[in-house]
Amino acid sequence: MVTKELAERIKTLREQIEYHDHRYYVLDDPEITDGEYDVLFDELVEIEASNPDLVRPDSPTQRVGGQASGKFESVEHARPMLSLEKCTSTSDLQNWTKRNQDLLDIAIDEYVCEPKIDGVAVGLVYRDGVFVQGATRGDGTVGEDITANVRTIRSIPLKLKGTGIPSLVEIRGEVYIPLDEFAEYNAKAIERGEKPMVNPRNGAAGSLRQIDPRVTDARPLSMFCYSLGNASDEFDPRTHEDALDAFQSWGCRINPRVTTVKGLDSCSKYIQEILRVRSSLSYEIDGVVVKVNDLVMQRNLGNLSRRPRWAIAYKYPPEEATTSLTGIEFQVGRTGVLTPVARLDPVQVGGVTVSNATLHNIDEIERLGLKIGSRIVIRRAGDIIPQVVRVVEQGETDIQPPTECPVCGTAAVRLEDEVALRCPSGLQCPAQLKESIRHFASRTALDITGLGDKLVAQLVDSGRVKNPLDLFGLTVEELAEFDRLGEKSAANIVQSIQASKSTTFGKFIHALGIRGVGETTALTLATRFQTLPALVEAEQETLELLEDVGPILASNIFTFFGNEDNRIVALGLVEQGIEWPIEDVVHDRPCEGQTWVLTGTLGSMPRQDAKAALVRLGAKVAGSVSKKTSVVVAGSEAGSKLAKAIELEVPVLDEEEFLMFLEDPSTRSC
Repeated sequence: MVTKELAERIKTLREQIEYHDHRYYVLDDPEITDGEYDVLFDELVEIEASNPDLVRPDSPTQRVGGQASGKFESVEHARPMLSLEKCTSTSDLQNWTKRNQDLLDIAIDEYVCEPKIDGVAVGLVYRDGVFVQGATRGDGTVGEDITANVRTIRSIPLKLKGTGIPSLVEIRGEVYIPLDEFAEYNAKAIERGEKPMVNPRNGAAGSLRQIDPRVTDARPLSMFCYSLGNASDEFDPRTHEDALDAFQSWGCRINPRVTTVKGLDSCSKYIQEILRVRSSLSYEIDGVVVKVNDLVMQRNLGNLSRRPRWAIAYKYPPEEATTSLTGIEFQVGRTGVLTPVARLDPVQVGGVTVSNATLHNIDEIERLGLKIGSRIVIRRAGDIIPQVVRVVEQGETDIQPPTECPVCGTAAVRLEDEVALRCPSGLQCPAQLKESIRHFASRTALDITGLGDKLVAQLVDSGRVKNPLDLFGLTVEELAEFDRLGEKSAANIVQSIQASKSTTFGKFIHALGIRGVGETTALTLATRFQTLPALVEAEQETLELLEDVGPILASNIFTFFGNEDNRIVALGLVEQGIEWPIEDVVHDRPCEGQTWVLTGTLGSMPRQDAKAALVRLGAKVAGSVSKKTSVVVAGSEAGSKLAKAIELEVPVLDEEEFLMFLEDPSTRSC
């Protein structure tokens, strides 16, 4: 039986993972270490594996990660660009091989091994040998069209040369910045008074997302090609090695350290050799990729939802360094959490100068036994984000938890059953107000473009913006004076602010920044209440009964609207003209108590819209098919879920039948 506590934990994990996916893949601004992310993700995988009926199509476990940023046109990949399963030991590698050999019922003799470069995955499409499109991985199914920027990378041929070139081929690889060129670029940027790149991976990602290709052209990007994405029938290599040889003969750049080996022992030797020379490589890596060489075997092994079975990433231990803890600074987050940040003597870790590290909360400080002056080991987890690992020499000065908010001076509080200290001032605290404005304007909320961190800080510090409501009173003349924007940029921001008034109720609720209410919960609330007054007046007991809510979130929502300032802002936003279409309320909710499953691709609407429509009719939308499933909606390329529905004799609707049903639910009995 699924308890409320388990359902609440699943919901929390999904929202946290979605948030950190967006920070990492889309904003290139991660907040947690790879290790912390893996803990969250692995916990969700374990819970869903034990409770398959709780798996949902929109769960992070069912996707690759990352979303198109909205800056570029979307590109649907002909074949998914999947992420890789990770392992950290020889036994993990052996288990992976055994699973594959059991599936094939045959021994796997050959593997291709290559350094796992820490860059950005890109697909290159050539028609009749001419480069026509470059795309990022995005969410694995849909990426971003970055063709103009890819054309500027000198190591990518714009026309393939040689023989045997197919009429269509997609060649995939990794765009990266060589370490020596990264250092040279940053040195010149500092001389010019410009902001240097944080690290090579973020630099590569940011360079590929430049609106102006001339900016990308000035960045020292390079690329290694590593796999075949899609191709016309005349190109049919027998092995992965054959495909790479063909790419190289056509003028594509292949990493000279890519090696074909026989047996797992040779794989292990290769992994150890690359680890030995890691520090001397001209690019950053975080491990080795091992692939089954035989392409027929690859096709027979196939893919899982997030990853191919035929490849695995062996991850190296993150790089570490020793330095001194010089101080602790507490930063204030959007919901008031006071997060300690360690200030360090600057030290080089993995080619990057590190001067601060995350500590998460006071309990972490106590667990590590940290004191000011301690000699500590720090690690760039995932070779990206610094974290404190352990103390090697104790300091003398104790670290005292803050008694008040470092920004507004309000007494800090610790809520029951929470580790974190909080500032309870809400929008009266400038730090929380800045973060709330950034969240309000974010793409998943009201999607206001142009409100960068610096401008938001100026608007708040000047007193011009005291809550999100004030954004809608900004004029072009006012904005032009901030951050040296100029009238044209100011006019674009004002136009974006006004355009944001047309939204959906779900996005509006999400934009309010209610603690714990992510996109999914916001959709549930929007579907149930339809109007803001109805939501504002909802009793806590009513909220608790909603799917995806539960007692903790219900309390957060009820408390939020119980605050007079929050009510004034929320209702005032509607008075300012923010509006959304009111969906027809289905009073009899004909699918109440039923479980539906969506599978495959729906060409007529996004998956989230189809889910919302079913929720309005009273249905629960699940991620897996069981005997308890009422109906399965099968779009194009429906796979195992459709097969299981047929096996269990569960009713199946195709897309046309589903659309007819949504138009008139009486066309079939739920």
